[in-house]
Amino acid sequence: MNVDTTKLNGPQPETEEDTGELSLEDFTRIFREMEEQPPWRARADKEMEYVDGNQLSSEVVQKLKAVGMPPAIEPVIGPAIQSVCGLEAKSRADWRVMPDSDNPDGDAVARALNFKLNQAERHSKADQACSDAYRSQISVGLGWVEVSRNPNPFQFPYRCKAIHRNEIWWDMLDGVESDLSNARWLVRRLWTAGSQAKLMFPGKKTLIGQAVGGWPNFADGFGVLEGGTDTGLASAWDAERGWSIEEQQWRDTTRRRVCLFEVWYRRWQRMLVLKTPDGRVVEFDKKNAVHAQLVAIGATVPEWAVVPKMRRAYWLGPHKLSDEPTPYRHQNFPYVPFWGFREDRTGVPYGLVRGMIYSQDNINAMNARLRWGVSAVRTTRTKGAVEGSDSKFRQEIARIDADVVLNAEHMAKPGATFKVERDFALNDQQWKILQDARVAIERVSNVSASFQYGGGNATSGVQEATQVEQSTQGLADLNDNFAVGRATVGDLLLSLLVEDMIGKPEKVTIKGNPLRDVEEIVLNQPTTEDGIDFLTNDVERTKLKVALNDVPSTPSYRSQQLSAMSEAFKSSPPEVQRVLTPYLMALMDLPTEMREDVIRDVRQAMGSASPEDAEAQVQQRIAQAVDQARMKDARDLKLAELDRRFPQELIDAQVRKVLAETFKITGDGLYSGNQTAAAIAMNPALAPVTDVVVEAAGYQPPQPGGVDPNLEAAGAAPPVLDTAGIPPVQENTSPGQPPVPQQPLSPDQGAGTGSETLRTSDNLPAGATAPQ
Repeated sequence: MNVDTTKLNGPQPETEEDTGELSLEDFTRIFREMEEQPPWRARADKEMEYVDGNQLSSEVVQKLKAVGMPPAIEPVIGPAIQSVCGLEAKSRADWRVMPDSDNPDGDAVARALNFKLNQAERHSKADQACSDAYRSQISVGLGWVEVSRNPNPFQFPYRCKAIHRNEIWWDMLDGVESDLSNARWLVRRLWTAGSQAKLMFPGKKTLIGQAVGGWPNFADGFGVLEGGTDTGLASAWDAERGWSIEEQQWRDTTRRRVCLFEVWYRRWQRMLVLKTPDGRVVEFDKKNAVHAQLVAIGATVPEWAVVPKMRRAYWLGPHKLSDEPTPYRHQNFPYVPFWGFREDRTGVPYGLVRGMIYSQDNINAMNARLRWGVSAVRTTRTKGAVEGSDSKFRQEIARIDADVVLNAEHMAKPGATFKVERDFALNDQQWKILQDARVAIERVSNVSASFQYGGGNATSGVQEATQVEQSTQGLADLNDNFAVGRATVGDLLLSLLVEDMIGKPEKVTIKGNPLRDVEEIVLNQPTTEDGIDFLTNDVERTKLKVALNDVPSTPSYRSQQLSAMSEAFKSSPPEVQRVLTPYLMALMDLPTEMREDVIRDVRQAMGSASPEDAEAQVQQRIAQAVDQARMKDARDLKLAELDRRFPQELIDAQVRKVLAETFKITGDGLYSGNQTAAAIAMNPALAPVTDVVVEAAGYQPPQPGGVDPNLEAAGAAPPVLDTAGIPPVQENTSPGQPPVPQQPLSPDQGAGTGSETLRTSDNLPAGATAPQ
């Protein structure tokens, strides 16, 4: 019955009932419920004896011996159960962690935790524990697996261990759910040495020692003097004397052993919870700033709910050794049930062996009768026909080489009889009954002969595969229950992994292979964005679920996949075969290192890079891109520095200044040249003077030609003056005076000499440079 508990203004709990520790009265009530449960465990023990081959009780053996039948056992149940267990090992699938929300970081977190969960699956021996539980599940209907932290610090931190069914008792009144989510309690009984119990609970060392020894001489000191006794021990001794449970239920004083009761129980509480926008449900905490902010902005509304809180207590008979909240983050029992079938009214578990026992007894009985019938004889004789006693005669007649001595005197009498008979017709009927019993075991267990040892009546491979498939369908319910239990084991193991990783940054490196690159995922990475600190890939806030892979990872299934892939490979075009070849090699049953080398060599031969080579190429391209980016950054930095030192305005101004100065110098030179030319034209005698001045200043005429001033040549030569009537220049012959420059005879003569001339014959060819 579901009660609406989601109203915010619901009634508050008035008392602290069902919120504290487990009292002795509560534990005694639980113990009484355990004693009053249906007695199915003794029957389950008998069924497991049949699986192990112990199928004849002492009473049956005595009866067979009394009638002279040899005990015969043909174990059929054991091989059938082993065949079903082989199906589980053959079709075993790994766990797969999947995100259970739309969180964008969920896929990366799921891949990282999937890798760690698969590692924990191997190291915690989860596969072996589930297989052991599966054997008990299909045999008697129930198996248990414990998922806990390993108490040995030198081993793997987590362990998965199969627990015997007789060690665990659960609430059969309310625990009707397959996962025991509504069960009030679960108790595990574990007999252990008293010395080990003292190490487990050092604070209760004295109490355990007294309880193991039966409180020797403890009451002698009472009433002698006031004080001197331990109050705690006195109350424990008094509680033990008044407890109504038999002493042999929890201690063995002879062997110094005690039975520890590990009690997991739920206390239901009414509390406020918050449903976050991402689908998570958390307990409302008024002191949590995030919770208060979500409620303040209206993102969620606190709701009342009645939820269970798990606790764990240890009891030694009536003595409570410890009682504390569950050490795990989840609120489930750490013991996972693997259910077979359950009775409708009582919930008692049962398996395949229950319906196979009758047929197994028939097989054993028929074998015994057949063996007895082959060697047994029926004799008819009159009294005194045989010499010797009757017991000696029976021993002798049962032998194959029997030698019976008859009494001749008695046999000579009328009516004397001695006759030996063997009834083979009855044995033939028993043989038919034996065959019917063997077939009946297959019918009641849904495990055909083809499924077990290939001894069926199939005449073709398809027919035999059909019979195997029919047997698999008959086991569908058991296998479905096993899949649920195995997924629950994965959930609890994942919960332990997440609990130990909360808030701790960790880099998970997922190992690659020739078909998959190496992947690195950082979990719980501190990140700051817009002034808000949070964790990227936060494992605590990511909703995850554990499922089983659709395709098993066993060698037999890989072989089937290889066959199917080979057929598809044959009918594929060459370009598709190049793509499928590495995947075809990956399915081959080769050692891992050899398979990786083969795939890598095949890729190289086909011209396609392996993931490692492709990664190296990618890294090389990345390095080149980084170098180019660095060069571009260096150039940009240099340009920026030049821009700061030489702004564009300054460069433009300097260019304008240089252009102006060049124009001014050119103009001044042209103007001076024009003035010089005009002066020479007016007075040709200035040309030699100018040449002397220029040569004195260091001018050297170019060799072999002169310099073309690129002056526009005149259209016509200037008129040549008649120099016939001009007197010659008088030379200075005085040694104390400088020589008088030789004056040209005419302006034409002056224009043809000097540093700047109008002639073009002394110019250098185009593209040539003047000698220095």
